[in-house]
Amino acid sequence: MTHEDLLARIRIDPAACHGTPCSPGLRVGVGLVVGMLEAGMTEAEILESSPSLEPADIRACLAFAGPSATRASSFFACRFA
Repeated sequence: MTHEDLLARIRIDPAACHGTPCSPGLRVGVGLVVGMLEAGMTEAEILESSPSLEPADIRACLAFAGPSATRASSFFACRFA
């Protein structure tokens, strides 16, 4: 699955999840999935706790969140250097 295919799995819709990025139809937010990973949950544990998710949905959340982390890192590196 390409990066673009992964990003196509994420939607921002004001009528769903209060406009936060989420998997369409699943209403599982990118932030929730990334938070689960940060807390140390494995992919298997996330899939077990949210059976509507597929492994590609977890990768899509990371693909969506990745550029934000890069921009934030660049901002802080420039601002506090």
